[in-house]
Amino acid sequence: MGLRVVFLATSSFAVPTLRALHRGPDTLLAVVTRPDRPAGRGLHLRPSPVKAAAQELGIPVHQPERVSRGEGLELVRELAPEVLLVAAFGEILKPELLSLSRIGPINLHASLLPRYRGAAPIQRALLAGEEETGVTAQWMAEGLDTGDVIVQRALAIGPEEDFGALHDRLAALAAEVAMETLDLLRAGAAPRVAQAEAEATPAPPIRPEELEIDWRRPAAEIQRQIRASSPRPGARTAYGGKLLKILAARLLEGAGGRAGRIVEITPEGLRVQTGSASLLVLRVQPEGRTAMSAGDYARGHRVCPGQVLGG
Repeated sequence: MGLRVVFLATSSFAVPTLRALHRGPDTLLAVVTRPDRPAGRGLHLRPSPVKAAAQELGIPVHQPERVSRGEGLELVRELAPEVLLVAAFGEILKPELLSLSRIGPINLHASLLPRYRGAAPIQRALLAGEEETGVTAQWMAEGLDTGDVIVQRALAIGPEEDFGALHDRLAALAAEVAMETLDLLRAGAAPRVAQAEAEATPAPPIRPEELEIDWRRPAAEIQRQIRASSPRPGARTAYGGKLLKILAARLLEGAGGRAGRIVEITPEGLRVQTGSASLLVLRVQPEGRTAMSAGDYARGHRVCPGQVLGG
């Protein structure tokens, strides 16, 4: 017999899981997502990716300002779910809410817990140069991503994979992990495996200053910075008095000279010297413009060897 599930989710990471829940054997009572927020140049209200997908599928959607208190809390209490399933929701949930599901609250997290607990696990894994990450389904606890593990699945990170590509692959894996977890819950066989606290690492949100490229750093570190923030919000530098986002780059051997100097312009892009080795910048986004190949940017902006980025 299927479980009664309420799904708390907001970002695009949760959309594959929502679609899997809709197809699955359990009863999806409702989706709870964050209120519409102003977005774009006109600051028009925009629904979350999860709300848009839920409306497309005909699933009831609720958007309390806070789900852990007031009308949000009463809503969940009235729905009387057996399982609260949470994925990239965007609100710290209070114990009063977590106690409302008969079987328990379950969270899907985009890392191999206890590594990268927090709001930015995908970006932090890329910044650290990890070769593997994954998705964890955990019993929710009061601490930040500290609950016992139910299911954990690993995923190899490609050597040049960026945040956008890895995010989408992890989102698809999260849907598989969610379905496996619900199968275990339905059978009364979901384990509780304690996390190894000694191995815990934090994954706080990316700070604005972490997006600024310091060309004096080693090329491998800068490339990880670029990968971790592409396609959004984008690692950035200055060129010609304007902001230039660097969205993709490839490692090359060093050429020597001043860090940030454009060593060569190729059909693919710009070869830039760093603190050690160099980077072939492949894709950029000029201030106020859409993303483009670095080769097109160089031709359109009369970029020449010897000019310096970041100055």
